[in-house]
Amino acid sequence: MKKFSTAFNGYSKVEVNEFVANVTKEYESMLNKLKAQDEEIEKLKSNLVKYKDLEETLNKTILIAEDTSNQIKRMARDESKGIVEDAKRNASRIVNDALLKYQEIEKSAEELKKRVILFKRQFKQTIETEVDVIDGIADDY
Repeated sequence: MKKFSTAFNGYSKVEVNEFVANVTKEYESMLNKLKAQDEEIEKLKSNLVKYKDLEETLNKTILIAEDTSNQIKRMARDESKGIVEDAKRNASRIVNDALLKYQEIEKSAEELKKRVILFKRQFKQTIETEVDVIDGIADDY
């Protein structure tokens, strides 16, 4: 606390005036600092609002990305199931076609065996007939 010296009619005017001038300077300085701080506070509040908006936007973006990722995964699973089912159907068709071809070949092989057996019998009969003819010729002479 400032103490003033006393003069004839009270305190010294020069000291009081200097004190008032110093207080005024200090007051103006503090007032300017407060205004600057208020401006800084307003600026920081504005930035805070921007960052909160940005944070909210990023959170929404993350949720949308997660949803999109889940949809893509679901679609990929569905498509893979379809591909597997198509492959199974194609495999079944290929196996069935191969079985039918095998049965046709087996049937052809059986038919060929029968024809060979028939040919052998006929050939054997022809040879036996020819042997009988030869035997008959040798007996007559």
